[in-house]
Amino acid sequence: MNETQAREEICRVGRSLFERGYVHATAGNISLRLDDGFLITPTDACLGRLDPARLARLDANGQQLGGDRASKTLALHRQIYDAAQRFDPGTRCVIHTHSTHCVALTLRAQGEELLPALTPYFVMKVGHVPLIPYHRPGDPAAAALVAETIARYGERGAPIRAVMLERLGPNVWHDSPAAAMATLEELEETARLLCLSPSPPAPLDEAQIEELRRSFGARW
Repeated sequence: MNETQAREEICRVGRSLFERGYVHATAGNISLRLDDGFLITPTDACLGRLDPARLARLDANGQQLGGDRASKTLALHRQIYDAAQRFDPGTRCVIHTHSTHCVALTLRAQGEELLPALTPYFVMKVGHVPLIPYHRPGDPAAAALVAETIARYGERGAPIRAVMLERLGPNVWHDSPAAAMATLEELEETARLLCLSPSPPAPLDEAQIEELRRSFGARW
């Protein structure tokens, strides 16, 4: 897509996420990697009321060229692009939200990942979601840890498309805003199922996961 189309698509996805409750107030942000730089939602912007002309435009080095002031999460998004492209060269979009059920799970005792392999579509469409310990919003240490985590999972043959920032929300990435949004939707729905379960459900077993690998190329 060209830059005009990219701007419109970011606004469409932001509005959809806002209207369905995946983001609220001025929480969340969306970026798109262009051939010669980036677009990202402005700082403190409401994703439900984005103006295509006011999206922040940056060059390949992250220097702002136009639009409103870029979101403070730009450094994290750039680290995600740099790390993820080793394993998914087509990575073009990063979405961050404060999705309710995902964040709720981080308020409970957690292990290294947000969710076990609860459903086949979670395994196929999302995959592992490492839990990143709490850092203040915009902390460079969190960005470095996310990049390190992407590399660690990729090098063991299980590339990831999402991480969960404790008490803040998920970051997901894919080859387009629509695909990244679909990944986020599946992640939040799986978190919702776990929150609604009266007792911890048993995850899929290794034989079931291996069948998903063979049949659908699941990266688990």
